[in-house]
Amino acid sequence: MNNLAAHLDLANHHANATPADVEKIAAAVKEHGFNSAFVNPCYIQLVKSLGVRVGTVVSFPLGQETLAMKTGSAQAYAALGADELDVSLNVGYLVSGKWTQSLVEMKAVIAAAREVNSKIIVKFIPECGYLSSDQIKKTAQLMVEAGADFFKTCSGTGPRGAMVEDVKLVREAVGEKIKIKVAGGVETAEQAMAFINAGADRIGTSHAVEIITGH
Repeated sequence: MNNLAAHLDLANHHANATPADVEKIAAAVKEHGFNSAFVNPCYIQLVKSLGVRVGTVVSFPLGQETLAMKTGSAQAYAALGADELDVSLNVGYLVSGKWTQSLVEMKAVIAAAREVNSKIIVKFIPECGYLSSDQIKKTAQLMVEAGADFFKTCSGTGPRGAMVEDVKLVREAVGEKIKIKVAGGVETAEQAMAFINAGADRIGTSHAVEIITGH
């Protein structure tokens, strides 16, 4: 189970997340060896001050802010010390086949973030529950072309959570050219291992402690 912990991002993206809540998940990341604490942007510096790897979200969960807003946020959050960014894509572009616009968006967000921190990890969330199998595959190909680090299947707030089939589709489309993060409804060690065995590299969950401890 120690190896499993390193695959987990412990997240709290609730609207009522308090500083005390954030301090609690940062402590859990330290205690159990999770990859990082994922928090809302206002808490990036708090987590960083606690000596924990920190991730945050951009345009979450709708993804339909303007490109200037997305790139500005990516740059600002990188400057605050974020180690990883999970960025919601404009799903409207994906379902309507506006592939060029989506690729432009991805490249711009990556460039903005890496201008501040060349090592920052950038993941994009296409919200797979809205997409067909072919759209998932095409989106994965675009992410590889853009230079993204991860394909993140779901936000956890969309029409459904993560499915093993999503992971298989991405692997079919691009092989090992991009890492995969799953999120949404992963609450047990058995579920987590099923995703890892299917090819997922990372799992975002608010249940990381329960997954590791079994209760």
